[in-house]
Amino acid sequence: MEITQKNWLITGGCGFLGVNLVAHLLERNPHSAIRILDNLSVGSRADLAEVSPFREIPPGEVPGPPVGVELLVGDIRDQAACLRSCQGIDIVVHLAANTGVAPSVADPRQDMEANVIGTFNMLEAARQKGTQKFIFASSGAPLGEVEPPIHEEKAPRPVSPYGASKLAGEGYCSAYCRTFGLSTVALRFGNVYGPRSKHKSSVVAKFFKLAMAGEPLEIYGDGQQTRDFLYIDDLIQAILLAAAAAVGGEVFQIATFKETTVNEIAEKITKIVANHTGRTVPVKHSHPRLGDVRRNYSDISKSQRMLGYEPHFDLDRGLQNTFSYFRAKAQPLC
Repeated sequence: MEITQKNWLITGGCGFLGVNLVAHLLERNPHSAIRILDNLSVGSRADLAEVSPFREIPPGEVPGPPVGVELLVGDIRDQAACLRSCQGIDIVVHLAANTGVAPSVADPRQDMEANVIGTFNMLEAARQKGTQKFIFASSGAPLGEVEPPIHEEKAPRPVSPYGASKLAGEGYCSAYCRTFGLSTVALRFGNVYGPRSKHKSSVVAKFFKLAMAGEPLEIYGDGQQTRDFLYIDDLIQAILLAAAAAVGGEVFQIATFKETTVNEIAEKITKIVANHTGRTVPVKHSHPRLGDVRRNYSDISKSQRMLGYEPHFDLDRGLQNTFSYFRAKAQPLC
């Protein structure tokens, strides 16, 4: 059966990554069966409604296989909600998480409960309900401060609580594949950006929101820290390839194999805004953040070889598309 004809569960499906995945699945198959588990702490019903009509599962209903797009409001830290959500599901895409280094430093316990206990709950629910595939959204953060490019064979030494919690998730995915036979794949995403990212606080979305509001772009430290910036459509491609691939218990770097400084991102964004609006956007520097690694970009050779993954969007094209989204959202200001 073609993967878009499978029954999908997307945790965190009302968020940036989730609504884009829903939109892509429906574009490929308008009759896709998709259930979303989300506590609505970041994304909302309105965000999901922008890409699809949906039915909300009432409290207490024990769902069967999903029909169309369904929303189950619940938290991955709640074992019962996880079990309900996995009923009749073939593929779990586990996107729900406490995201980012700064929130994990501010509240490491909350980060652990969401990313470790929440991931364990979802894996156990998937095992009990007979799910075929489990795709885990990881990050480069488990590796910590290592000489880039980062790749799957480097020993992980996380710097931040966020990196430690994602490493624990990768470990549980490996264990559930090797002990229970659940086909798990951990995808270490680069810094994902693109349309529908209005709720994100990562650097590209943050800079566009500040620029459109006429506020200065704040760079932590000297701006020479580097990241691998991944356009949302390339990430969705990787998720779909991982869902279809006959691999389990593997970790893959999903990025572009290109290193870009935060200063370069700020320069590109200020130029795009100036070219389209005539507005000059100032840039300011503040103190470095605790837990941030200095350099980070990914060798994607393994994902190219084993998944057939290949990024298609360069940074200039992706940033232009992202600007168009934010400009439409802030039309009165432009």
